[in-house]
Parts: sequence; C-alpha cells; structure tokens
Amino acid sequence: MNRSNESAVDRSKRAGASDFLQLDTADAPPGGLADWLARRLREAIADGRLPVGTRLPAGRVLAGELRVSRGVVTDAYRRLAEEGQVAGRGRGGTVVVGAPAPPRPAPTDAADPPPPGRSWHPGEPAALFDADPVPETFDALRAAPARIDLSPGVPDLAAFPRAAWLRAERAVLDDLRPRDLGYGDPCGTPALRRAVAHWLARNRGIRADPDEVLIVAGTAQALGLLGQVLGGSGITEIAVEDPGSLGTRQHLGHWLTATPPVPVDAEGLRVDALRATGAPAVVVTPAHQYPTGVVLGGGRRRELIRWAGEGGLVVEDDYDAEHRYDRPPVPALRAVLPDRVCYAGSVSKLLAPALRTGWLLVPPRYREAVVAAKRFADLGNAVLPQLVLARLMDSGELERHLRLLRRRHRRRRDAMIAAIGAHLPGAVVHGAAAGLHLMLTFPAGLRCSDTELAAAALAHGVKVQPLSWHARLPHPPGLVLGYAAGAPGGIEDGIAVLGRLLRRMG
Repeated sequence: MNRSNESAVDRSKRAGASDFLQLDTADAPPGGLADWLARRLREAIADGRLPVGTRLPAGRVLAGELRVSRGVVTDAYRRLAEEGQVAGRGRGGTVVVGAPAPPRPAPTDAADPPPPGRSWHPGEPAALFDADPVPETFDALRAAPARIDLSPGVPDLAAFPRAAWLRAERAVLDDLRPRDLGYGDPCGTPALRRAVAHWLARNRGIRADPDEVLIVAGTAQALGLLGQVLGGSGITEIAVEDPGSLGTRQHLGHWLTATPPVPVDAEGLRVDALRATGAPAVVVTPAHQYPTGVVLGGGRRRELIRWAGEGGLVVEDDYDAEHRYDRPPVPALRAVLPDRVCYAGSVSKLLAPALRTGWLLVPPRYREAVVAAKRFADLGNAVLPQLVLARLMDSGELERHLRLLRRRHRRRRDAMIAAIGAHLPGAVVHGAAAGLHLMLTFPAGLRCSDTELAAAALAHGVKVQPLSWHARLPHPPGLVLGYAAGAPGGIEDGIAVLGRLLRRMG
C-alpha cells in the first residue's frame, strides 16, 4: 500500500501513539524506532518540555502505548543515559538529570573588564543597569545568573531551621481540628497574633494587645495596605529617607502621588528637612537605616516625636532590627508613640522571604480601614504557616535561631570588611554594627559611575546593587553589598573582583 495514501484510521490500526510528548510511531522511519524515540526525547529535554527532575514513563507502559517492543524503549533510554541526560533510579524510575548546555560567549578575563560607557546588549543581564530601575528591575536582577551574589537584604537561607520547622509543623497538624482548615480571620490566627505581641514586647519594647496585631504578607504588603488607606484618607504624599530603600519607594509610589526625599546624615533622618517638605507622613528605619546603617540619634528621635505630636504620621519599618553585633539594642519608636506610629516587621530577614509573613500595628483611627484592605486583598494569610511560626516563637526556637544567625552573620561581615580593606582600600564602609549589608562609598574623582561598576561586576559573575539606585539627592557613588547569604571565601572572591574592576575603571 502507498503509505502517503493511508487514512488516519489505517495508520492507527498499524501504529501506536501516546499522550506523552504526543509521540506517534507513524512518524518513525522504518526500522529506526529506537533511534527515533531517543531523538524525540533528546529534543524534549533540550527545549525544556522535559526539565531536569522529570520522571519518564515506565518502559513497559510507554511500550504498550506505542505498540512497540519493550526493548525499543529500553534501548532509547539507554542511549540517553550514556549521554548523561537521564539516569535510572531504581524504584524511582528513569529521571532526567541533565540537559545540553546552551552556547555561552567566551569568558572575559576578570582583570580586563569592558571599558566604561559600553553599550550593553539588551539581552545581557548587565543591561539592567542601563536605565533608571523600575519595579520589574528587582525581579530581573534576582533571576540574573551570578557566580557570587552579594545582593543586600538576603539572610542566610541555608540556615533555615528545617528540623525545628518540621517538628513544629507536625505538632500543629497533630493538634489541628477540621474547622481550623477553613477560612481564617483576615487579621491572622489568634495564636500568631498573640505570639507576635509577646515577641515584640520581649525584643522591641513594644506593648501591644494581640488584637492590635495584623498579620500580613511581609513588609511589602504592609506598605501597600498603608498606601491604599492613607491615599483614601487624603494623604497623597509620604516622605522617605534619602538614601533609602528603592523598594519601599516603589511600593508607596504605586499608591501615592509623591514620595519626597529627606536627607539622612550620621544622626539619621534630618527632621528639619522633613518639616521643609510639608509631607504629613514619613517612612523611617530608625534602628538600622537602609542603606547607610546609621541609628536615629537621641536628639533626632525627640525631634521626630515632636513632629509626630504636632500631627505627623510615622511609618516605622523595623526590617532587620534584630540583627545587631557591636551595639546595644535600640527601642522601637512605636514603643513610645503608639498613637502616631504605624509599625511594620516580618520574618523575611529572620527566617526566609519566601514565607511572606509579617505584622503591622496601626493607630486606632486607621485600623478598620487597614483590616478592610487586607480582607479584600487576600482574605488573610495562609493559616498553617502562621500556626507553625507561632509555635516556633512560643517555644523559644526563633530566639535560638536568631543567636545562631548573629554568630554566622558576624563572621561573614568581618570577612567582607577584611576583604574591602585588602582589595578596595579607598572605599569607606558604613553601617557595620548591625544588619545584613554594608554600604560603601568611593572617593571623589571616580571615573565610572556606580551603575557602570555594578554592570561590569555582573558581567563578571558578581551581583551587587549601586548606591545611586537608592538615592535621589546628591550622594557619592557607592555600592550596597549583602554578606549574610555568602560564605566567607565567596565574599572575599567577590570583593577581589570588584577591586580589579575598580582599578581598571575608576
């Protein structure tokens, strides 16, 4: 019979087909079934339809669907195993373990970086620094590949207390009642709100009733809820520290019309400059200013409290106040001025940003509107993680974890400071006494911008953030470097790359 004239019904009687990759043996050349099947599998691995970790169908199952002998499938799997693309895992079946590497450009010597002012190709990660950052820039930078990641704001994720979390989760599930799996309170579970109130009393000097605590999806959502509510109440602008967190500015700017900058000096936020803006509200990071690391001085705290007492509203972002090494703790502003301070904190820097769990305390006049905004945003955070976190807080496990982190972070901070002294002798280090990052500033006369330096660093496998991203007022060029998530050896290597680049470019 002329094969080209066969009907689909005729072919279906002779050939086999499978939903898996839409395989149809009618497409295979005569006598080449195993070669055809191996080629189709190889193509699917290469183009991502079968990513690493995918379990392939059992040989007998696929053979039955394709109406071929089991030996055809076994031979195809064997060929891919010899190429290192799949591996047999016993009862775990045959699993994709490798994919063909995409072509890569020839590496460039780290000691010979591209010249300043290079026009980066839009497809290159370093092109992220070509223009002013937008909200999507952070997403793209997080996804950009890098051999050494010195991004600020990332805790030691490898230290996540998996065993303690698992024990707490099992205990929670043992005690869980069926009704606990229903919709929860949009304000958060009573257990976590009570645990947070106790945590804040012990660690931040804040006296709060559990009913005052609102559980949110991290500080980012806290800022978003406040932006909505304040905008609805007629507050259309909120002042921000400068330099200050670009992310904070972006979240607030999504809801409010203006975020006027207020300069920060060695004593923290300049309250005289805040008054000059005329803004009715301000966001501050008084315990550890981002990114400079300064603590709001006693005189400035009193000035800010007077400003708030005259009708101003303070939003206190307490994002990493627990991470301190060489100085005593600083009480939260909320502890002394509860009626004029909105307080936001989270476990993103204590445990992991992926948990998306934080808390928000607001003055009574805003509470009803903030709760309503939270309800219509998501009906409340997921209940199970809240109960697990409450158990970790109540049992003392979170304090034990914090003590472990402080020791690890201190060693890594010290490694970064030593590396800066060795490889960047002209740089000035700021904010070393606490936090998860350092701010560097460079002397006048630098021939390249900090964005050009950050772009060159990323092109050479080191991820950093330029200080200019976080400053709108005139400020020396610099970098913001995170040390919490990197091993000391990697930190030293990354700073060494920056030193070589700066000698060539600066």
